[in-house]
Amino acid sequence: MKIGFDNEKYLQMQSTHIRERINQFDNKLYLEFGGKLFDDYHASRVLPGFQPDSKLRMLKQLSDQAEIVIVISAEDIEKNKIRGDLGITYDSDVLRLMAVYQEHGLYVGSVVITKFSGQESAALFKNRLEKLGIKVYRHYIIPGYPSNVPYIVSDNGYGKNDYIETSRPLVVVTAPGPGSGKMAVCLSQLYHEHQRGISAGYAKYETFPIWNIPLKHPVNLAYEAATADLNDINMIDPFHLEAYGKTTVNYNRDVEIFPVLNAMFQRIYGESPYKSPTDMGVNMAGNCICDDEACREASRQEIIRRYYASLQRLLMGSCSEEEVCKIEMLMNQAGITVHDRPVVDAALELAQATDAPAAALQLHDGRMVTGKTSNLLGASAALLLNALKELAGIDHKRHVISPAAIEPIQKLKTLYQGSKNPRLHTDEVLIALSVSAATDPVAQLALDQLPELRGCQAHTSVMVSSVDMKQFKKLSIQATFEAKYEKNSVFFNEKGV
Repeated sequence: MKIGFDNEKYLQMQSTHIRERINQFDNKLYLEFGGKLFDDYHASRVLPGFQPDSKLRMLKQLSDQAEIVIVISAEDIEKNKIRGDLGITYDSDVLRLMAVYQEHGLYVGSVVITKFSGQESAALFKNRLEKLGIKVYRHYIIPGYPSNVPYIVSDNGYGKNDYIETSRPLVVVTAPGPGSGKMAVCLSQLYHEHQRGISAGYAKYETFPIWNIPLKHPVNLAYEAATADLNDINMIDPFHLEAYGKTTVNYNRDVEIFPVLNAMFQRIYGESPYKSPTDMGVNMAGNCICDDEACREASRQEIIRRYYASLQRLLMGSCSEEEVCKIEMLMNQAGITVHDRPVVDAALELAQATDAPAAALQLHDGRMVTGKTSNLLGASAALLLNALKELAGIDHKRHVISPAAIEPIQKLKTLYQGSKNPRLHTDEVLIALSVSAATDPVAQLALDQLPELRGCQAHTSVMVSSVDMKQFKKLSIQATFEAKYEKNSVFFNEKGV
């Protein structure tokens, strides 16, 4: 995989820039963290070389100056809102985030429950946190937010919110997901700090869109594809262009809200420290792209992957046709089709030749490996074994798992677990390979190649079971799936059709 992003340069440049922003204010900066503070796999896919935990590592360089405030909406607690990538509720994720930050030596100062209006579940969550020794603050729904600026920036607006006691110059405001109210928490604190004679500052840290690369750069188009469900639209920042005569990229929500934010800043400070939404940002990622073409190609692949994911969700009834159409439009803007993803044609050609589900995977050196459906293995499981053999230089006719070892697993599945599908899935074939490796050095050699699959591209001719999808993710294989059920079935469960 070609590296297109200088991660070490990014860590140094980003932490330095944030320190400079702290010094611009009264040694107090509220930094709204958009996106994921760690596990930022989208960024690592479109900026090859960016480490998923880069933001966390960068913050660790500021650990002596920083404290973290986690924000969660009472409405999300009440609805039991789920993080789609983890499958856990937002309130559970607050506890998970706290544990991760503390494990990395970062200080978590408190939790803020926003949009609080007496919800019982939110009150119970507050009590639970306080029993754990965690400081909890409540912020309320403000009538007329965000347009009624005089009322919002008053004792009846922000003034009613709890003042969050903080002790460090940099206050990182983060949340389990979007819509939690991070920006409102930051602005509320600016109001309270000003009442106490402190001219605190506000800044926003989001990786995408990248402000200092072209609007239609594939990296920025990939961000639009990733947020197609939110209908985010990248656009030229008109305020920055007017103020400085320079073209920069932002997105519609920040551009739309900026006049309101500007009015709030003026009401709090007497004047606004910023002339544009771009001014508010501190992201330095655009300065750390070291191979533009590598990032462009990685982003084109990400757009196609997002397209397949949206087609799959549409088939399952969990997204709209508008989302699919938007990504199709982005593909047109990037000048790509699904055929620009080599594994797609390889998988579909094998499926047509065998008249059964098939899969393809491209190794980092360009070699293409395929897997077909057999009596023993599903296409994804066969693909995995074939890829490991190819990497290890093992003859494909050589069994690394004895058929005699597979048969008892099939018997367990069909006779005792009630499965109608006797073929092994990817997790089962890896367990069988691990057992074989205990006595067969060739099987061990194949097993040792698993880390080499990280970042490889794969495609299957049908939707696979959630077990196989999860296994691709665990192995960090960037897989796509045709949005069609095997044998036209509409029933799709954990272990397949």
